[in-house]
Amino acid sequence: MRMISRRNFTRSAALTWTCVFLTVATVRGAEIKVVTSGAFTAAYLELIPEYESAAHTKLVTEFGPSMGTTHNAIPIRLARGEAIDLVIMAAPALDDLINQGKVRAGSRVDLVRSNISMAVKAGAPKPDISTLEALKRTLLAARSIAYSDSASGVYLSTELFPKLGIADQIKDRTRKIEADPVGGVVAKGEAEIGFQQISELLPVKGIDIVGPLPPGAQRVTVFAAGIPATSMQTEAAEALIWWLASPAAYSAIKKSGLEPANSK
Repeated sequence: MRMISRRNFTRSAALTWTCVFLTVATVRGAEIKVVTSGAFTAAYLELIPEYESAAHTKLVTEFGPSMGTTHNAIPIRLARGEAIDLVIMAAPALDDLINQGKVRAGSRVDLVRSNISMAVKAGAPKPDISTLEALKRTLLAARSIAYSDSASGVYLSTELFPKLGIADQIKDRTRKIEADPVGGVVAKGEAEIGFQQISELLPVKGIDIVGPLPPGAQRVTVFAAGIPATSMQTEAAEALIWWLASPAAYSAIKKSGLEPANSK
């Protein structure tokens, strides 16, 4: 099988489109099992009907976080040998799986870049998080703070909160949300403020997005696709990855709050 190389995406858009459709033509009628993490979900759900129609390919889609210990987390799925043709997840976690031999070496392709944002319940006052100091004050004043069990939450709890020097002061008011959207917890009033990738907050009803973390606090995460060692449809998975990384996907990606990883 011809494996994907990231340097291919430095070619012209016209060449990319040609490769995409030539590859798709060879795998029509395939059925592909995809597991995607939350950050890419909104864009993916908008894109899959178009791809299925054009490629005559059935996508069987499930969802799970890039990391964590829940039964549907992508690393847990692959550890138990689940047959998956394509995964979309935070790039550092994908690299770990490549190093473990659970995802094929050379199959990683970066799809999007994502920022972390903060949300409050709809209609609630929007605290100031425009600077590091303002963010620190907001965190110290919050009655309850929610964050995810995936890439953004791991960064907040293990790096940002200690960096701000407030980890011990807020630990009794923080809550890690496993498997579910942080925005849903905020919408129910179960947390005063919540943090997650912007694309995971935007679709949630009942919240207002305050904005992205300020410079010095922000962590841009790349989400990438890869082909697990358990894949039985490697060529079809490769064709789908090509398409998701092509300009055909850019509009849906940007609408979901993400940036295409390979755009200029």
